[in-house]
Amino acid sequence: MRPFLLDGCTKWQSVDHYYDVLFIDCNPSFSLYNQIALAAIDKLILPIMADDSSRRAIQNAFSLIYGLKLPSDIYASYAFANKLVAVGRPLPKVHLIVKNRLTQYMGPASAYAAVLNSIDNDVMELMQSHPDIFVFDQIDDGIVNIKDFQTTGVVAFAKGCPFSILPTGSGRVMNRRVKVNGPYRQSCLEAIDKMVVKL
Repeated sequence: MRPFLLDGCTKWQSVDHYYDVLFIDCNPSFSLYNQIALAAIDKLILPIMADDSSRRAIQNAFSLIYGLKLPSDIYASYAFANKLVAVGRPLPKVHLIVKNRLTQYMGPASAYAAVLNSIDNDVMELMQSHPDIFVFDQIDDGIVNIKDFQTTGVVAFAKGCPFSILPTGSGRVMNRRVKVNGPYRQSCLEAIDKMVVKL
């Protein structure tokens, strides 16, 4: 809800009057604030890195949000999913899984390939056992690979500048000389466009 003035009085109006889509960015925890956000959304984007901790994190996300593979039946009555359903609110559906840390020239780096594949396998198993929690029904439709933006990303963040207008060539960031490679910046833009299409 969002306040607006009408005849000198504050009224409340739903945010869908102002926006078509809202993104809520949450930190990787299951805090009360994140649970409120999860209760308010329709679709979920899960960003992950190509490491074992991310594999465990995504497994934990499915467990905490959807009540899957809980360590004991005792937890079921307290599970977020059951509490949400009990008050008539549908669970958000997984819309996209964004996998980071790909090399520039080789696709998925060999050091990370096994972890990335194991994450795919975990998701495919869940798609078979719980298809109702996913927006997509083919693994390739729900996963996007994004390379690490490296120096280009650091410079864009430090300057507060979108990739689309980030100057290429040499420059200074916090008194250090850095170089933004034009072709690499273009490949970053293409990676972002690929993800946006799936959004």
